[in-house]
Amino acid sequence: MKINDNIRFPISLTNNGHLSLFFTGIGTAFSKHHYQNNLLIIKGDDHLMIDCGTKTPQALYELGINITDIRNFLITHSHADHIGGLEEVMLVNRYVKRQKPTIIINELFQHLLWDLSLRGGAAFNEEHDGKNLTFGDMWNIRRPKWVQGYPRETFEIDFGTINLKMFRTKHIPENAETWEDAFWSIGLIIDNRIMFTSDTLYDPDLVIEYDKIFNFETIFHDCQFFTGGVHASLEELQQLPSRYKKKMILMHYGDNWQKYERIVANDDFIGLGRQWSFYDF
Repeated sequence: MKINDNIRFPISLTNNGHLSLFFTGIGTAFSKHHYQNNLLIIKGDDHLMIDCGTKTPQALYELGINITDIRNFLITHSHADHIGGLEEVMLVNRYVKRQKPTIIINELFQHLLWDLSLRGGAAFNEEHDGKNLTFGDMWNIRRPKWVQGYPRETFEIDFGTINLKMFRTKHIPENAETWEDAFWSIGLIIDNRIMFTSDTLYDPDLVIEYDKIFNFETIFHDCQFFTGGVHASLEELQQLPSRYKKKMILMHYGDNWQKYERIVANDDFIGLGRQWSFYDF
């Protein structure tokens, strides 16, 4: 893995064919110093936006990209720092660009996302034959397939040259004991090389069981600097065996990160993730 901080504006959504990860934001939902923890995957002519929070359209604007330049999306769960920019995506694409972006989503989460979050700001803008707009009016839908043989519910899709596996996580509520007790949330395995947890409670079995299968090159893991709530804490992640921490870059962290930068560096972790840097594999 190489980290490239020398970006040019506007950033490019294509490359020479290597796998590249770019964090449009690295912070918590309420960060004031960083944008929210959303990720662009770029490989050759293919790109995919992982989550699109309330601040993502602004972040993209500052990177020289219009929100409608992003053609493909995958959403890990329904918190606003991961879906808050989707209304702008839908409305600008429909009424300005007259096009539909693509979203990778299974049927269950589609209903949850539309009925509980997006419908109120999108469905009632038009009426045709007594019917309002639907999710399918706003999006081209790609369905991942459920795959067997993994430690927990897992889905897979080949999106252009990018292979994605989506595993269930336990994020909310705080007292969820297993992923089966939790509301819908997922993390990703990218090209069988990279684990991206998105938001999750401390869940060591998740890391250990999937690393046994894939022997990840790098693990991007959710982290907060206090224990409690619905995210893995630094204190908890420090309990992991060194072999996992040596692969781990911490993300979704708070604005007091400078107090913890040295602690992270001195405890086997690769370090804290960087906003607006390319991670090239």
